[in-house]
Amino acid sequence: MQTAPSEDKIPVVDSTSGPQSNGEGLYFSDGRRKVDYVLVFHQRRHGSIRSPTSTSVSHDRLSIVSNGNFPQSAGLHAAAGVGGAIPAGEAANVDEVFMELGFAGGNEPAEPADHEMHLIRQEFEANLLEAGLEIERDGESKAHGPSFTRLHAPWPVLCREAEFLKIKVPTKTSYELKEESGFGSSMSTVWQKLNQPFQPKVPQQDHGRTKFLSHCFSRDKLHLYNITSKDTFFDNATRGRVVYEILRRTVCVRTCQTIGISTLIAKGVYDAAFPLHDGDFRVDGDADDRNDRQVLHEEWARYSAFYKYQPIDLVRKYFGEKIGLYFAWLGVYTQLLIPASIVGIIVFGYGVATVDTNIPSLEMCDERLNFTMCPLCDGACDFWRLNTACGTARASHLFDNPATVFFAIFMSLWAVLFLEHWKRRQISLSFSWDLTGIEEEEEHPRPRYETILRQKRQRKQKNKKHKKKTSEPDKQEAGTVRGKDRWRQKLLSAMAAGIPTAIDKLTWKDRLPGYFINVSSILFMFGLTFSAVFGVIVYRIVVSALMAMSPDPETKSNVRVTVTATAVIINLVVILILDEIYGAVALWLTELEIPKTETNFEERLILKAFLLKFMNAYAPIFYVAFFKGRFVGRPGNYVYVFNGYRMEECAPGGCLIELCIQLSIIMLGKQLIQNNIFEIGIPKLKKLVRSLKDKGSAEEEREEERPPQQWNLDYALAPFEGLTPEYMEMIIQFGFVSLFVASFPLAPLFALLNNVIEIRLDAKKFVAELRRPVAIRAKDIGIWYNILSGMGKFSVIINAFVISFTSDFIPRLVYQYMYSQTGTMHGFIDHTLSHFNVSSFKPGTAPHNSGDITLCRYKDYREPPWSPDAYQFSKQYWCVLAARLAFVILFQNLVMFLSLMVAWGIPDVPKTIMQQLKREKKLLVDVFLREEKEKFQLIQSLFAKDTTHQQPGSKRPHAGQGFAVPGRYSTLPPGPTQASSGDGGGGQRARCRAASFSQVTRKTLPTNENENSKHTAV
Repeated sequence: MQTAPSEDKIPVVDSTSGPQSNGEGLYFSDGRRKVDYVLVFHQRRHGSIRSPTSTSVSHDRLSIVSNGNFPQSAGLHAAAGVGGAIPAGEAANVDEVFMELGFAGGNEPAEPADHEMHLIRQEFEANLLEAGLEIERDGESKAHGPSFTRLHAPWPVLCREAEFLKIKVPTKTSYELKEESGFGSSMSTVWQKLNQPFQPKVPQQDHGRTKFLSHCFSRDKLHLYNITSKDTFFDNATRGRVVYEILRRTVCVRTCQTIGISTLIAKGVYDAAFPLHDGDFRVDGDADDRNDRQVLHEEWARYSAFYKYQPIDLVRKYFGEKIGLYFAWLGVYTQLLIPASIVGIIVFGYGVATVDTNIPSLEMCDERLNFTMCPLCDGACDFWRLNTACGTARASHLFDNPATVFFAIFMSLWAVLFLEHWKRRQISLSFSWDLTGIEEEEEHPRPRYETILRQKRQRKQKNKKHKKKTSEPDKQEAGTVRGKDRWRQKLLSAMAAGIPTAIDKLTWKDRLPGYFINVSSILFMFGLTFSAVFGVIVYRIVVSALMAMSPDPETKSNVRVTVTATAVIINLVVILILDEIYGAVALWLTELEIPKTETNFEERLILKAFLLKFMNAYAPIFYVAFFKGRFVGRPGNYVYVFNGYRMEECAPGGCLIELCIQLSIIMLGKQLIQNNIFEIGIPKLKKLVRSLKDKGSAEEEREEERPPQQWNLDYALAPFEGLTPEYMEMIIQFGFVSLFVASFPLAPLFALLNNVIEIRLDAKKFVAELRRPVAIRAKDIGIWYNILSGMGKFSVIINAFVISFTSDFIPRLVYQYMYSQTGTMHGFIDHTLSHFNVSSFKPGTAPHNSGDITLCRYKDYREPPWSPDAYQFSKQYWCVLAARLAFVILFQNLVMFLSLMVAWGIPDVPKTIMQQLKREKKLLVDVFLREEKEKFQLIQSLFAKDTTHQQPGSKRPHAGQGFAVPGRYSTLPPGPTQASSGDGGGGQRARCRAASFSQVTRKTLPTNENENSKHTAV
């Protein structure tokens, strides 16, 4: 049997070799090539895979080469195993996949699972080499611990992928932005001077008023771009994105039949894959030599920079457009909370200023009016005086006053203004970030989708084989395939079969069980939320009754305050617990639906999580706003629960003050606890546990006395898990600010204070505590905008009902303009209280010490006991109800009309952006026309030269031999492949896919594909 090398063709270097000052571990061991991406996997303690230093040869091995040939002699391996990485294409047959089966040459047998992972990694990394990437890996001298595989994309690969991804890059052509003139220019200058202290000290990325034209990268037009250095033309974020694109489409056909790095991470082949940060975030040396990460940490991720604008352009450059848009949206939202907070403070100040002149509050606090109220519970509770609720009435006026209606209208228009302003800001960012006209990228299937699809294919193949076996005699009995033969047979069958293409998608029948579980689980979660709310209601009723029966007069006097405060705290704790549960449940339910792509998965996850968390956060508030006190009944005919406890009533001043307390405590509690404990405490706790777990390996590394490289430092950081939790937190807050803002005008102020801290907290987390995410292009914030728009429209309805049904605004208007004798609010309290004859109490429900009281009062619009229709709803009740419904209709239509006027008056695209887009389009057309004209003139001059100077028998020079043609040919290596391409290198334009589906159908790639990945000059 032919002997194969003991390790694959990946170059192995000692992690301590190479220069240590090459950008703090940002380069290969040669100190020249950047580390664009890192793959991490763990070595097991049993050491089933042989060390590269081992020279023993396995006696039972199957060596397979990707092009179907046997491997060459081990001399090639000796050349590859020397320290330093080999660029793809510099050695013959770099795409060979050497797979060892059976024993690893040692005395210890290899575990099948670990050995299979090793084979998959070998094939995957060989396919990465074939795609043009360059790979370097640490020596496996230690038997366990993380092992790092570093990837580098050379210039030809960057050019090829940038052209495929249609990445826009700046050209040499520039133009001057139009400057304002006259009064606008002077105002702009004054505003810039006033804003100067609030600007972060970030190196200017632009060139003042000069803007360079951008165009999708093309290898045919390299001469149009301002390429000063091939190493810096594509920034680190773009390089990482290019490598990630190759990683996510690279397939493993022979070993596991999967595609993409995400699938391999899900299978456990790799532990992690991430691009590197730009060095340490701490500034040690000169401040002028700071990298982008250090600049972001100093000017953006510090709490002391809370008053400064965000360096959004630098955030986008470092993290990508998707994360840049999130922070830009959060900045716009926070800025617009400033005017809302100012108006809310004014409204609250109006309530404070008028509380001493408010006639209904004065009447409730007046002891001379002597309103005797009916008991709050049966039997044990006595009659009580209305003036004992004076404090509640005065506090209610702070939030329930005429200015509240104005504030509700203002906040409804504010929500529309916020969305319109964000659309304009988004268009401006799209223009400045060259996102206009980008197309949706084709996404690869998710790992779980691919797994379910493969299982379906295997079931179909198994059924076909079973049918064949029934017609043909069995050639081999079951159980005769053992150990290493089973692995060999599995591998060969995978190679022979490939991936069938007859079934290319899952149908609704495959997803039907997931849909059924989704619907039933969501209904169950709704029931759980309502049960939690009902449980708190029962708690309030029972505790109120027990405290009312207490002989202690101080306990009796504090019943309402104690019950309300404790119930709200219980609600908050339940909401926080269910929030975490619902987040995990939404993720599980989305996995059951088996979405095909990550975009579909994210959208479905967002909808489920938002629906569950929305119900969880707002169910207690909806109960207090619209249900509490509505189904109480009346004295003598109360509504009971559990055959003994009366339904709870609103406070004498109305339910609005309780709604305010509920909203404020839940809002502030969620923000303080989730921000400080969940976002700060839990990550630090996880980091502490991880550090304790890795304490042994850390001590071993310390003994080796080598400085940690950047990939070690980044691997110790927490992985990036998406922006959904960040958006969700802000969307729920937006609901607190907009939905029930009529009951709590200070909500925008508390949201503003929270967001000022939230921006810096998220910034610190992204810069210093998370691994660097892959830069992802995005034109907008996606489905979150639709959710915001829907909540803005829903807030109009909610605020209309809060003002008309929860507050006393409508009853006051009806009384003042229909029933008041003087046209004032005098007598309003007496008008809203009905009479009840204490002799009509049911047996056992009357107070024990009734004294000489014959009538008591209760808050409702009912006929008095001396009326023929005693205790029926009065005419005043129906007049107030009609006024309330009319107000809801009027408020909704008025606000909707004003919202449409605001949206119509503010164009989505700023006028300056439209003008610049037209100008850029015209300039690009002029550039290309000029280029075509120059090409035509060059061809004409060449033909004229041929006709005048051509000697008899001479031949016309071949393209690329007689003169240099700018464009793609400069990315191709010189050699016989160019001359044999026939069209001047057209054969090289075939896109190099790493183990693409042409390999799946067992078609070999052209032999000159690896030639395309060599370094050449532009």
